[in-house]
Amino acid sequence: MTAVKAVVFPACAVLCALALLYKLRDLRHHRRDPALLALLIAFGCKGISFTLSTPSVAEAVDARLGVSDIGALGIHLFGGVASSAAFLTAIVYWVYPPEAARRRALVRLLIAALCAVAMVTMWAVAGTGAQHRSAHYLLQNAHRPLVAAYLLLYVSAFGAGMIEIIRLCRRYGRVAGRQWLRRGLYCTAIGASACLVYCLNRLLSLIAVQSGLDPLEWELLTPVANGTGILFLVAGLTMPSWGPRLAEWRRLVRNFVTYQRLHPLWAALYAAVPDIALNPQHAGRLARFLPGDISYRLYRMVIEIQDGLLALRPYMAPAVAADARRSAEEAGLSGDRLHAMVQARSLVSALRAKHDDRPPVRESEAAGPEADTDGGDAEEQAATNGGYAEEVGWLLHVARAYIAVRATDRPTARSTDRSTAGPTEGKVR
Repeated sequence: MTAVKAVVFPACAVLCALALLYKLRDLRHHRRDPALLALLIAFGCKGISFTLSTPSVAEAVDARLGVSDIGALGIHLFGGVASSAAFLTAIVYWVYPPEAARRRALVRLLIAALCAVAMVTMWAVAGTGAQHRSAHYLLQNAHRPLVAAYLLLYVSAFGAGMIEIIRLCRRYGRVAGRQWLRRGLYCTAIGASACLVYCLNRLLSLIAVQSGLDPLEWELLTPVANGTGILFLVAGLTMPSWGPRLAEWRRLVRNFVTYQRLHPLWAALYAAVPDIALNPQHAGRLARFLPGDISYRLYRMVIEIQDGLLALRPYMAPAVAADARRSAEEAGLSGDRLHAMVQARSLVSALRAKHDDRPPVRESEAAGPEADTDGGDAEEQAATNGGYAEEVGWLLHVARAYIAVRATDRPTARSTDRSTAGPTEGKVR
């Protein structure tokens, strides 16, 4: 058990230190924010508590100060009473108006201070009868009345704070306007629940000692509950800060991936109709992987693909669309996949016709019902029905279908060209 604590508790202390450093950045712009100050105090107290909870550190502190079990007192004061009051104060300022939050926070801080004074008094009196240092202070001394009362007060102060945190987080998480604040409150409630499990475990240990049982047999629950609790508390209480940034990074990554998937379709259209590009400098190979403002570049790519499809519409023969539809239905395709396949095959045919300088299909045929129904206006329908996101989704279907059609058509097209094309004809796009 000592080995487990020697690993888990230092890791928890490092996590608290990282959270403290992360929130310290906000202090420059929000020096008078009571919620921020409370969070800094809470993370600092928790970090001290987990450092003292490391067995070797607690032993060294006791030896250095020459006072037995003073490390245990520090663990309980910093990690239980002070940190829970500070966490609760931060949440109170999040969910209540300033005046109401101030009154509620002062009441809770006063109660925490009284509990701390009482705990120090009982610990000091109980320490006069101790013969040597205890490796597990609460468990090894729970049979003594003063230590039992100390344990009950500690569990009550710590547990009551966690219960109040759970109540507030669940209550206001349902009505929180900001998405990441709501997620942070729910995450904080999970962390407080894990800490509450630790409190119940300590209470059960007291009962077990009075019943002649050895609570050290399930002491593994202590590092597990504390480690889980602080992980969710740190994540939940800092989530309103880093959550929106994470969402922005996810959006940028998603846009970059979409940009790369649409690029083959855009490149084919640009090669056939260079005028679709607003800025031809973005047509280079390096620009594909270093697009700059990816959101703007994706937006431009979508527009340019639409312009390219519109420019090639006179070359899209209804007969090709009809044949493509029959083939796709025979292959079991339906819905967007079917329409995208029809659009892709029509596009490949149009690109080949444009490359071979064939005359456009007659206007009456180019705008035929088959072409419109099976993809000619599908991207416009998507834009009308669902906006930009639907539009991008439809073009992704077309891009995938275009790559598949190009891969299957290339061998056939090449063999046909070798038999029919002249010495300067042979490339098919």
